[in-house]
Amino acid sequence: MDKRLRTAGITVIAAAGAGAVAALIIRGQINRHRRNLFSHRAFRRLAALGHISREPASIDVIRLLTDFIAWEPRKMLRERAQVIVDRMLDDTERLGIEARAESG
Repeated sequence: MDKRLRTAGITVIAAAGAGAVAALIIRGQINRHRRNLFSHRAFRRLAALGHISREPASIDVIRLLTDFIAWEPRKMLRERAQVIVDRMLDDTERLGIEARAESG
């Protein structure tokens, strides 16, 4: 029994460690994609938009995308970002968060 308990404890600690490492990797990817949103390469900007579109709606992401729309020279990428902003604004309204007045 004591050996099983020790094995279970080691398993739980290993799983927690793996979860922490996965969380750090995911956080790094999110930060990289946010940096790539303003990359000089259009394909990186498109990939960053794809990644950001899967994030939950938040005021910070809406503001970031609003800045991106004002900065982006390509119409297709501006329109894609606007679709994401509109969806996020709808989500925030549904959740009762005020975001419309700030995003214009």
